Amino acid sequence: MAQNLYGPGVRIGNWNEDVYLEEELMKDFLEKRDKGKLLIQRRRRLKQNLLRPMQLSMTEDGYVHYGDKVMLVNPDDPDTEADVFLGGDLSLCMTPDEIQSHLRDELEVPCGLSAVQAKTPIGRNTFIILSVHGDATGQVLRYGQDFCLGITGGFDNKMLYLSSDHRTLLKSSKRSWLQEVYLTDEVSHMNCWQAAIPDPQLRLEYEGFPVPANAKILINHCHTNRGLAAHRHLFLSTYFGKEAEVVAHTYLDSHRVEKPRNHWMLVTGNPRDASSTMLDLPKPPAEDTRAMEQAMGLDTQ
Repeated sequence: MAQNLYGPGVRIGNWNEDVYLEEELMKDFLEKRDKGKLLIQRRRRLKQNLLRPMQLSMTEDGYVHYGDKVMLVNPDDPDTEADVFLGGDLSLCMTPDEIQSHLRDELEVPCGLSAVQAKTPIGRNTFIILSVHGDATGQVLRYGQDFCLGITGGFDNKMLYLSSDHRTLLKSSKRSWLQEVYLTDEVSHMNCWQAAIPDPQLRLEYEGFPVPANAKILINHCHTNRGLAAHRHLFLSTYFGKEAEVVAHTYLDSHRVEKPRNHWMLVTGNPRDASSTMLDLPKPPAEDTRAMEQAMGLDTQ
């Protein structure tokens, strides 16, 4: 029976090549570590930027202004038709591709979007209201006016714009195959959106009126005339887990009124707490409830 008669100190085979290969691998590892190009370092930087806490703008007059930092929130819809869906308020978030984000230090373009159960303002869900026609910072946003929605994703020198375009055989949403919504760094007419009141009977009368903050509105794409919608029943496997799909499609009921999946709110910051939003404030009691409490002698005030 053959036995190994060599001790561990004896060098056999291509020992010299193995030693040089280990040295080259170590040099390559140390060089990437010093330059911050390791996958774990890129992943840590990406999460640090996307999950960086942000501070939303606070409104004094109750309206949305150009230059405000807001969250786009799809209000909770308990009457969802599907059996399995994401409940609660869903905020619009940027969703970079996991593989592409590991290969480069900057955000990929175009970048995907999704709806997430998150009420805390962070880098991936804080948008900026931008004007299409020159600098209008501080002016009130009005119904029917074109505007852009920009996002930095927590990065200092990067600005992406919410965009959409007609669907094709090669370009559509991943789950519903409807019109895709994405983020791009190109400024064009694909970035233009308009706000509208949900009630179609009052839509023309409210044309030109200021857009209220923290109230339900419709966000329509100017080029395709499609409304921004959240699919609570269609899930995407993203870098951060299971999230809902977001598309540009108008859903109408039997009365030709937009369904709740097309409703959005431009949420501003909470003046009592800079790290929270107006959604965190307790809702005041309804007028009929207060009157009933007074009639029953339950009102303590």
